[in-house]
Amino acid sequence: MAATTAGVASVQNFSTVNGTTGRSRGSPTSTFLGANLKQTAAYTSVGTNSKPLVVRAVEDEGKQTKRDRWAGLAYDTSDDQQDITRGKGFVDSLFQGAVGVGTQHAVMSSYDYISQGQRTFAFDHTKDGFYIAPAFMDKLIVHLAKNFMNLPNIKVPLILGIWGGKGQGKSFQCELVFSKLGINPIMMSAGELESGNAGEPAKLIRQRYREAADVIQKKGKMCCLFINDLDAGAGRMGGTTQYTVNNQMVNATLMNIADNPTNVQLPGVYIKEEIPRVPIIVTGNDFSTLYAPLIRDGRMEKFYWAPTRDDRIGVCKGIFRSDNVPGEDIVKLVDTFPGQSIDFFGALRARVYDDEVRKWIVDVGVENMGKKLVNSREGPPTFQKPAMTVAKLLEYGHMLVKEQENVKRVQLAEKYLAEAALGDANADAIKQGTF
Repeated sequence: MAATTAGVASVQNFSTVNGTTGRSRGSPTSTFLGANLKQTAAYTSVGTNSKPLVVRAVEDEGKQTKRDRWAGLAYDTSDDQQDITRGKGFVDSLFQGAVGVGTQHAVMSSYDYISQGQRTFAFDHTKDGFYIAPAFMDKLIVHLAKNFMNLPNIKVPLILGIWGGKGQGKSFQCELVFSKLGINPIMMSAGELESGNAGEPAKLIRQRYREAADVIQKKGKMCCLFINDLDAGAGRMGGTTQYTVNNQMVNATLMNIADNPTNVQLPGVYIKEEIPRVPIIVTGNDFSTLYAPLIRDGRMEKFYWAPTRDDRIGVCKGIFRSDNVPGEDIVKLVDTFPGQSIDFFGALRARVYDDEVRKWIVDVGVENMGKKLVNSREGPPTFQKPAMTVAKLLEYGHMLVKEQENVKRVQLAEKYLAEAALGDANADAIKQGTF
């Protein structure tokens, strides 16, 4: 203790001898409003070993404190685009894109992030009140599931060809199954399988296939390529149908994709990369018009769709579900027209509204009909549901059948091409005595 006191006294004596006080050399004496500047002492450390600062996360989650502001990052399941959307308005508009093209506009909605495992799926063969044929649903679901599975030593056909008579609801049944599975398919029609530019339809098929593969790979959702009426665009309908280069390339492209479903390259891009396998669903009326190697068993699995009586009754119950038509009347209606397609009953229901529309036109007036239907302040007209009795449905059904028979019986094109029929335009009505 005495040694310490002596040391302090010596320092004070040294400062007095040199005419300085015990302050640092870098802080001059100055007064500002009667107060001295704060005196600081400069210290230098010599020989210290400095190491870089390392920040590590707590390895044990049990030691994580609840006051940690970054604790939620480990459980964040949001999307960057939606986060940017939430921040819109807090960022200067100079740093955002134009309307509709900036990153602040989310490409995907929140519904796209619902996990497939959270969807409720039951084999009740109905969707939004519409009937799905059990055999049709079973075939389509099994084909989709097999193409997304890795089955050992099994070659699964990539294409499912659903064919059958006209108006049997092939496309609509497919849409119901897709909606039930939560699939948003990439659609193509037969009109896109022909073009004025050679090779354009084949390129379009590859592009659509790659789009479906991107949905599977980037969104993590099931997807497929759906081609409507393939035989109408790529088939040969007799000797009068011209077989073009595009028909050949469409058939060849589908064959190549079926053989190599994970290596589909675009023109000019020849980087070999493996893409997800995308099942292809095609519909048509007669697949015998297609190229035979395309429809062989290894490439296309074929399914002939012919609805049974129970299927027709189930579909008709879905058509008339909001009209309070009794079930026994629907059975009688189906049994009365056994040879008609399913869309016949849809047209039959639409024909019942003709009387209501005719009454509305009479009340409004023909001159004012355009003003009431287009750009009207009152909005589109509304009707009360007409009473659909079995007698009225049968009456309109027989009227539709007569129109069908007239089309088959009166073949004016054959008459005009076979002979020069000029003055007998009403010959058919004169023979029937209705002229």
